[in-house]
Amino acid sequence: MQQSFADINNQLVAINEQGLYRSRRVIESPQGVEVVVDGQKLINFCSNDYLGLANHPEVIEAYKKASDQYGVGSGSAHLICGHSQVHHQLEQELAEFTGRDRVLLFSTGYMANLGAISALLGRGDTVFEDRLNHASLLDGGLLSGAQFKRYRHVDIEHLQARLKSSQSKNKLVVSDGVFSMDGDLAPVKALAKVTKEQGAWLMIDDAHGLGVIGDQGRGLVAQQQLEQNDVPILVGTLGKAFGTFGAFVAGSEDLIELLIQKARSYIYTTALPPAIAAATRASLKLVIAEQWRRDHLTDLVQQFQQGVSQLGLQLMPSLTAIQPILIGESERASEMSNNLLAQGFLVSAIRPPTVPNGSARLRITFSAEHTPEHVQRLLLALDKSWLKT
Repeated sequence: MQQSFADINNQLVAINEQGLYRSRRVIESPQGVEVVVDGQKLINFCSNDYLGLANHPEVIEAYKKASDQYGVGSGSAHLICGHSQVHHQLEQELAEFTGRDRVLLFSTGYMANLGAISALLGRGDTVFEDRLNHASLLDGGLLSGAQFKRYRHVDIEHLQARLKSSQSKNKLVVSDGVFSMDGDLAPVKALAKVTKEQGAWLMIDDAHGLGVIGDQGRGLVAQQQLEQNDVPILVGTLGKAFGTFGAFVAGSEDLIELLIQKARSYIYTTALPPAIAAATRASLKLVIAEQWRRDHLTDLVQQFQQGVSQLGLQLMPSLTAIQPILIGESERASEMSNNLLAQGFLVSAIRPPTVPNGSARLRITFSAEHTPEHVQRLLLALDKSWLKT
């Protein structure tokens, strides 16, 4: 009997009726705080380019020079013939930046998380994950073959009870550092303490913290004065505050060697283009040197929080560049996003299943390239959009 695609169509109809249909917007300009979509100039408040480095002239120049030297593609996986000198240099510099023995580059953050968790765990082991972890962390745990247990969001007592009840030899606790949809912080000191007490490993994905938080942008883990012994597995991405692409895992010599031998998402995929690695080296220098970008972000967030409180909107508790406004219903969040678009602002409506049912929100993110005027105009637009919905 021939398979029918009617069920696929029914699923699409159901998604649309629930107000959860996703569509792509085509950006016609370079990434930045001002973008062009369908010929319309918009102020962008939904990018993860927190430091405004994605279109920085020094980063672009480094990419151009490296493409002249290395070409465009890497040609193969790292373990075949795709690991160039510039990849190796970037790994060494990121290791120094994070205070770890070594770093291993991955092609995406999703692949870094899947690769690390699956290399460390298997059947008979247990992974413990915060309920609001990023999808890549959850998928990594589920695909590892280990027993999968979730604990209540940032609830150390619940995690401790689950760890104590586990009889597994290998136990891994996994958490985001900065939670990408809420903007709140993981209690990394408490996580480090309880994992040590219970003989577990700790893995922190600081994708939204590195570059943005702490001295020289070294991230949440460094800000909390935690070292490699406290957080043995540290994950970072390069497509957010660094403004480029790719990801890495940082840790001990043995950890990195194990990932090289066992992480399937590292072994069986093409390496990052060398020019991207060169661009990231330039970006890393800017991240370290230009503290004003982080200081400016802090000022913008404070201005926004004060303005939102006066409007009476429900801002979720976050001190980071991620400032979500809780709306509740998916349809209303989408309507507000569309109203903002009509006023010249690009702001994403985040809906289930990305966030729990009933917690749809506008996820507003700030960049060091935004100005106080941008923030003030956004506040006025939010007031008008709220009154219209």
